[in-house]
Amino acid sequence: MNPTSKSSLPQVLDPVVAAVLEQLQQKVEAKDRVIAAKDQALSAAAAIIEQLKEALRLERIRKYGKQSEKLSDLQLALLDLEPAVSSDEIETETAGGPLPDSSENGQESDKPTEKQRRARRNHPGRNELPAHLERVEEIIPCTPEQCSCGKCGKEAKVIGYERTEVLGKKPAKYFVRVIMREKRACDCEEYGVATAAAPDRIAPKSIFSDEVMIDFLVNKYCDSTPLYRQRAILWRDLGIDVALTTINDGVLRVGELLIPMVGVMKRDLLAGGYVQADETYCGVQTPERKGANHRAYFWQYSSPGKGVVFDFEMTRSGEIPKAVFKDFSGILHTDGYAGYGDDVGAKGMVHACCMSHYLESGFIWSSFSKATPAGTELVTDSR
Repeated sequence: MNPTSKSSLPQVLDPVVAAVLEQLQQKVEAKDRVIAAKDQALSAAAAIIEQLKEALRLERIRKYGKQSEKLSDLQLALLDLEPAVSSDEIETETAGGPLPDSSENGQESDKPTEKQRRARRNHPGRNELPAHLERVEEIIPCTPEQCSCGKCGKEAKVIGYERTEVLGKKPAKYFVRVIMREKRACDCEEYGVATAAAPDRIAPKSIFSDEVMIDFLVNKYCDSTPLYRQRAILWRDLGIDVALTTINDGVLRVGELLIPMVGVMKRDLLAGGYVQADETYCGVQTPERKGANHRAYFWQYSSPGKGVVFDFEMTRSGEIPKAVFKDFSGILHTDGYAGYGDDVGAKGMVHACCMSHYLESGFIWSSFSKATPAGTELVTDSR
């Protein structure tokens, strides 16, 4: 045998040992493949996480406005935890500067940054309370020990006051208004009995005064306090237990009084040259459907610089916009809902459609341009 042809690896003469080594080699290779697959999956997951984090940041920037571009990710996360964030809160958060970074051990640094020191120097102090509010002074006297001099024993004189202003509040005072209408009669048989006229009220037969009813509306529509919670407040604070339908009837009565105003708003809206229209559904309980709500709709009509009119209807039928815009010849801006069809609007009306809605609905330019009524023009936007 030629010595130069010998391999550097040791030769295994036992076939059993060779088989075991082959199996071990195969197991090692299989584990290497599993580890490589897991590493690849981790890399893909890390890329997806980074993509989602960036998408979340962009969404927060879009949600909170231009000021949010100056905020850190931590500030955006704090704002995102709030159920409703106003523009003033965003500006305040922006003016306060970025939140301090955490140290490596997870604890915030106690040493203030230069921006924090500068912000403290420029802090305007407590906000001044409005001057038009009534001032009720409350004098807190010194203790008896403070009223006399500790050396000579003479009474100390008042030289001034340490003044602090805080916003106070008087709880609402409820009372029962007893309306007594005067009744008059005469001994003469021809006179009879005369009774003073009843005062004008929003709901003449209701147990609530006009002020209480207006308070119901302000709490419900301005402060987002539902009527059932206001009913619970009356029971908690005054021990008055009234049916929810009683409060609801009063609110509906106010709505009836506002119907003429809504009519004026709608006429003013249609008298202009541009109207935006949309509709959204809401569940309504009806006697016909037990255990399920009927799908009704709020039709919304608006125009920039004018009011917004909500028209409640039990249907989404195209007959609704047909009746509303039968004499309208301006620009009607809608989405891709087919209810705003060819027969909606007077002659010369321009139907301004949203291009994205039409494309999502599967329309193409040729299909809905041919559907344009004669004498009208179809306009699209890029929103």
